[in-house]
Amino acid sequence: MMKSELLLFPLPAIGHLVSMMQFAKLLVNQDKGLSIRMLIFKLPLDVNFNLYIQSLYAETTRGIEFIQLPDPHVSPKPDNPLAWQSELVDSNKPHVRDFVAQLKNSGSSRLVGFVVDMMCTSMIDVANEFEVPSYVFYPCGAAILGLSIHVQSLADDSKQDISQYKDSEKELSVSSYINPVPAKLVPGSMFDKEGFNLKLAWRLIGEARGIIVNTFLELEYHALTDLNSNPKIPPIYDVGPLINVAGTSAKQQETDTIIRWLDDQPTASVIFFCFGSFGSVDSNQVKEIACAIERSGFRFLWSLRRPPPKDRLEYPSEYENFDEVLPEGFFERTARVGKVLGWAPQARVLAHAAVGGFVTHCGWNSVLESVWFGVPMAVWPMYAEQHMNAFFAVTDLGIAVEIKMDYKKNSTEDLVIADEIEDGIRQLMEPEGEIRKKVKVLKEKARTTLIEGGSSYISLQRLLEDLLFSAD
Repeated sequence: MMKSELLLFPLPAIGHLVSMMQFAKLLVNQDKGLSIRMLIFKLPLDVNFNLYIQSLYAETTRGIEFIQLPDPHVSPKPDNPLAWQSELVDSNKPHVRDFVAQLKNSGSSRLVGFVVDMMCTSMIDVANEFEVPSYVFYPCGAAILGLSIHVQSLADDSKQDISQYKDSEKELSVSSYINPVPAKLVPGSMFDKEGFNLKLAWRLIGEARGIIVNTFLELEYHALTDLNSNPKIPPIYDVGPLINVAGTSAKQQETDTIIRWLDDQPTASVIFFCFGSFGSVDSNQVKEIACAIERSGFRFLWSLRRPPPKDRLEYPSEYENFDEVLPEGFFERTARVGKVLGWAPQARVLAHAAVGGFVTHCGWNSVLESVWFGVPMAVWPMYAEQHMNAFFAVTDLGIAVEIKMDYKKNSTEDLVIADEIEDGIRQLMEPEGEIRKKVKVLKEKARTTLIEGGSSYISLQRLLEDLLFSAD
């Protein structure tokens, strides 16, 4: 019997690749006859991404093979990263065409589909050329997927000038959210009439056979019910939470040091500050955070990264000496209760019983990890869709408190003062707080959704049936 082959196209960024890798593992575990090839192209910005790729090559996972595409040598565009990413994806189309043609001509397997990251939807063009069904992998939540489609309908169906909403005080009534959405929290790029969002929404509705979303029914019941009731939208497959709960094997020595420190702390006593792979704040903001931490008196673990130059599209780097940015004497005064570090193994930290609160930028992976480990959040979004994730966690779910919901990372005027930060972390660490109770309930639901009979398990089965049926 000829084996079934599925091609996956992740965006070469840690936050996207990790969830797609978890998705691939779920697929091959449920269907032993399915073979997956993950086509990888390089993103020159992210050293950690390349390290993670090397660890994947060394990892033996039955049914999953990694194909490294040639380096297209596309130069970064700091002023327009979305356009640069699009150019990077497009430049790989010829290599993908050659690979697919060779695969089909070999006759050794049947190609059942493409699964393309939401940032790689131009690869649908290649799938269409070979008459192969394509599915879009959406690594964010269902509510913001609904928002994306809603904005597209405003522009196309209602013929509205959507640019009027950018950074405005208006509210949008979006059916995938329980509460009205403040327009100023929506990524400004969504209101670009010629931008990525409208093109993505159009392809999702017009060309995708299905949309695979990194969420689960019990977390986003309202949004998923809304999306599934819309006849214009392709089938939604909620298959999450897709997170790597073990973390990566990189930097094991640093990880061991952090875990040993946490082992010595009381249960649920530590606040974890971490703003993600792209997250950093300037020196003035660092001092406000330090002041709030010190005044609060809570134990803390703080992942502190150096911001990249403003005119360059780079990831944050490590400080050689934290004294250059922290208030004088901070280390000495907090030595018994806290630890400042650079990179941090986020999943491993959140899994530790000593961690009682998470101050986060609210990337979707971080939200899911917070839920999986039952750690309440204090939200401080910085860019992209993080403001909407924060709004959803605070307002619709009630599993987070706000530090600064409408923070603008590159605004020189938007300094969050120590009083605001201290107030947020005191609410966060309330031992009998309502958010702590709610996130513990969601934790139990997250642990059952992917096992046999769970909602995401069933959704994944539906996807597999559709994949295999479409190829017949």
